[in-house]
Amino acid sequence: MCHACVIDNVKKSMLSRRDLFRGAASLGVASAAAGIVSARPALAQSTGKVVDLTHAYDGDFPTFDGNPGILYKSQFEHDPDGYKIWELTIYEHTGTHIDAPLHFAADGISVAELEPENLVCPLCIVDIKAKAAEDPNAMLEAEDVEAWISENGEIPEGACVAMNSGWADKLGAEGYRNDDEGNFTFPGFAKSATDMLAEMGVASIGVDTLSLDPGNSSDFAVHYSWLPSGHFGIENLAQLDALPATGATLFVGAPKHKQGTGGPARILAVI
Repeated sequence: MCHACVIDNVKKSMLSRRDLFRGAASLGVASAAAGIVSARPALAQSTGKVVDLTHAYDGDFPTFDGNPGILYKSQFEHDPDGYKIWELTIYEHTGTHIDAPLHFAADGISVAELEPENLVCPLCIVDIKAKAAEDPNAMLEAEDVEAWISENGEIPEGACVAMNSGWADKLGAEGYRNDDEGNFTFPGFAKSATDMLAEMGVASIGVDTLSLDPGNSSDFAVHYSWLPSGHFGIENLAQLDALPATGATLFVGAPKHKQGTGGPARILAVI
């Protein structure tokens, strides 16, 4: 697969403002389309254990376009300057990071405008590791959400629903991003699931892969529906196996640069 062609396809298929809002209205989240997805979440009672869901990253961390996501340039050295400072060049969508609505909607809210109430929220983890072991482009479907609810109870409004595909274990190997033929290959959400979650009042979704959509997606249906409707996403999560399916509280250390379409973030869970 030509990665440049995929990225070009994304640009060519950007939706108009009218189409974006029409899609949001069809989900019954017209207020969310204006960037208002705010619910007062019921937070878990904490035992004090903190799990870091963030990958440490450098220029070798896999990126969607294959280019280094962060570049270091030394500005001052301990010898002779007495202190150390790096000049960093960072691309927003690298490492463990946020996808804000502005990423796929020209009039969507920026990462700096995300509601604080949605950055501290209940975390619900849907395990699709068995499915992903059979299909590297497996999707978290509506039926997976229904099965989770049957086993764990209702998903709280304002929650973050994360997909645990086991893909984080592949980090450092070629299979995290591509198959043997160079095609994008990794699990993601299906639109059937995110449409359902939007109706439930879920504020964000997260994945332990490079993208909210599966690697073989040609239409980026989740990016084009979930983000323009006022929700946000988190990509490249780590250590989801260290958490229960429900009961953790998520702390999203989102960056706050104006006009930001997203950015690297420190993601912590407390149980």
